Amino acid sequence: MYSLDDYDYVLPEERIAQTPAPERDQARLMVMDRRSGAVRHHQFQDLPDLLTPRDLLVVNNTRVVPARLLGHKSTGGKVEVLILDYAGGLQRLSAEGVFTSACLIKASKKPKPGARLHFSDDLSAEIIGSRGDIHTLQFTSSHSFEATLERTGIVPLPPYIKRAAPAENPHDRHDYQTVYATEKGAVAAPTAGLHFTPQLLQDLEARGIPVVALTLHVGHGTFLPVRVTDIRDHAMHAERFTVTPTVAAAINRHKARGGRIVAVGTTSVRTLEYAAGQDGRLQAMDGQNDLYIYPGYRFRLVDAMITNFHLPQSTLLMLVSAFAGREAILAAYREAIQQRYRFFSYGDGMLIA
Repeated sequence: MYSLDDYDYVLPEERIAQTPAPERDQARLMVMDRRSGAVRHHQFQDLPDLLTPRDLLVVNNTRVVPARLLGHKSTGGKVEVLILDYAGGLQRLSAEGVFTSACLIKASKKPKPGARLHFSDDLSAEIIGSRGDIHTLQFTSSHSFEATLERTGIVPLPPYIKRAAPAENPHDRHDYQTVYATEKGAVAAPTAGLHFTPQLLQDLEARGIPVVALTLHVGHGTFLPVRVTDIRDHAMHAERFTVTPTVAAAINRHKARGGRIVAVGTTSVRTLEYAAGQDGRLQAMDGQNDLYIYPGYRFRLVDAMITNFHLPQSTLLMLVSAFAGREAILAAYREAIQQRYRFFSYGDGMLIA
């Protein structure tokens, strides 16, 4: 149960979705009974028929920013930068008048503090500190930094989504974003939410199924592999999150009336569980979430979840295994492969209840 190899499975490469379904809610949806392990096959647009007013959906309204920058060093060498703390950078911009953030840098030769990087005629940055693979960059733009980044940056995609020329794929900027994304700060999408459409949200509302939003800015750590053989030794990355008093009160009222809390995505699961007290009541808070959920974890608040199909040996696969059982999840994944479901960020979904 605690060996990394226990969370491995073989996935044919053609099952990795490179683009989303033509219509978001036409993705397939596997419905899994977490107690029996039994599965049924639906489309995501069937979701209003699979839930009742007893259910409350909790979505993550983070918005992916074009945090990937391609440029060059003053010496001419090519460089690629990934902004890791956009939300924190905006706070520093407001307080200090300059956008500063931790970043990853990819270059043929590691740049040193003091080096200047150029991304466009209107955007450059200076390395003002380095610690291991993380560099602190101070950005300079003669116009609004947010507007300049929107023009210059590229939406970062997971490495398993292959793009020959990322700067020339405008569809990803729309596709790799939920329809309810309002809070800028993520470098990866909360992908379970990609299946929702405005019409589907209206259909849920018409059925009396409430939807509330929290925020967790998904970080680059979601792409990082687990590198330990005993999963208990893994250190989880921390991500900024916010649960407002209004949302906490709504969820607590719903739970007190005997309702079910249905988390949309593993990011919503981790945020709800992090902010829940020992008594299962959700606390309003904001901060850094480094909760690591793997088998043996006792869930305090979440009753059901909507999620995608996750990478082998990933912390996300461990989370769903903690919720529904490792063997049952791996059996469901084998069924999904046999039934030709599409996997990972642009793939199909699961409802585990």
